[in-house]
Amino acid sequence: QVQLVESGGGLVQAGGSLRLSCAASGTVFSLNAMGWYRQAPGKERELVATITSYSSTNYADSVKGRFTISRDNAKNTVCLQMNSLKPEDTGVYYCIAEWGPSRYWAKGTLVTVSS
Repeated sequence: QVQLVESGGGLVQAGGSLRLSCAASGTVFSLNAMGWYRQAPGKERELVATITSYSSTNYADSVKGRFTISRDNAKNTVCLQMNSLKPEDTGVYYCIAEWGPSRYWAKGTLVTVSS
């Protein structure tokens, strides 16, 4: 089992920045991909960014050039630096971690970007 705890959500004005962090605990050796999904009000959950244990990254087109995902394998943490935030970035952000065939989800943290 893997437990994920997020921090860093909140309210920010358009054009501002936020940094999300997520720490994994439990059976965390050999974690595969870690990353972030988000769900805006009334919309389906969507991928934001992922990073493999070898630091290969993947971003949604809507966040490329604005968001940066990073990972510390020694500390089992993943971070999402979000710059130039837009109102459409508003939503609940979920940290994920993959271990073997399983994907684990954090509870989610709310990010609100005001115009």
